[in-house]
Amino acid sequence: MTDYGLLFRQLAVPRLVGTSNHQKIREVLKRELAARGFVVDEHVLSGRPARALMGVPSSVSGINLIAQRPSGRQSVRPSVWLVAHYDSKGQPISMALRLVGFFALFVGLVVMVFSTIPALAVLLVGLSIVVRNRVNDNSPGAVDNATALVAVFMTIDQLGPVEAVGVIFPDAEEFGLVGARALAADRADLFVDAAVINLDGLDDVGAPLALLHRPGKMGIAVATALKARRWRWLPVVVDGIVLARACRECVTILKGNWRTMRIVHRPADTATRVRLDGAAIVAAGLARVLRPA
Repeated sequence: MTDYGLLFRQLAVPRLVGTSNHQKIREVLKRELAARGFVVDEHVLSGRPARALMGVPSSVSGINLIAQRPSGRQSVRPSVWLVAHYDSKGQPISMALRLVGFFALFVGLVVMVFSTIPALAVLLVGLSIVVRNRVNDNSPGAVDNATALVAVFMTIDQLGPVEAVGVIFPDAEEFGLVGARALAADRADLFVDAAVINLDGLDDVGAPLALLHRPGKMGIAVATALKARRWRWLPVVVDGIVLARACRECVTILKGNWRTMRIVHRPADTATRVRLDGAAIVAAGLARVLRPA
C-alpha cells in the first residue's frame, strides 16, 4: 500500500526546470507509474517562456511524461487523461500580490482614458509589483503542484488497471505552459476525442473549483461529484487553457482560497502545512466518476 505522505514529501521539494531536483522528481514519477503498470513515454520539448516572467532564459527544455497501460492495440488511446504538471518555481512575491499588481496595471490603463495623473499613480503601483515577478528556485511547491501529483496516484489506485485512463505529467508549466504547448503541437493525436482532467493546486482549505475550459459530460460529472463551483474563466494560468484546444473536453480542478494564493510560489509552500485532505477529496470524487460500471 502506497504511503502517500512519504511520496508527497519526496515530491514537495524545489524543482525548477533544469535543476537536479527536477530530474530526481521525474524519476520518482516514472518509478511510481511503472509500479502501477504504466508504460511511460518521455516527450522531449523546448520552448520560449512567457514574456511576463523575468529572470528566465530565452528558451527552456524539459520532458513531458505520457503514461498509458498496454492495451495490446497500438491504435487505442485513453479516452480520459489525468494531468498534473510536475515542475515548481519560486517568486519573490505571492500569486495573490501578483494578481493585485496586474489588476492595478489594468485599472491604470482604463483610468488613463479619463484622467492621466490618477492613472499614472495606479500604473506605478502595478509596475512596482509586477517588476518583482522574477523566477527563482526557493519554493518546495507542495500545493503547487505536488498535491495534484499525489491526487493522480490516489485516483488511479482506486480505479485499478483501467486502460481507458492515461496520465500526463507536463513539464515547464511554471514557465508559461511550455510543456502543454508542446503537447498540443507535437502530440495532438493523443487528445482526439478524449477528455482532459487537469489538476493544479489542491489545498486542504477552501472549496473545489472546476474551471471548464471546454465543457462536456465528463467535466460536468467531475464538478458535480466534487460539489465544485463552476467557472468558465479565472485569472489563473493553467495547462488546461492550452490542452483544451486539442481535446474533446477539458476541465481544471483547483482547491484553495485566498490564503492558498498567498503561499503559492513562496518558500512557505511546504509539505508540513498540508495534510493531503484536499488531494484525497478530489481523488475520491474522480474515482467515483471514472470507475467502470
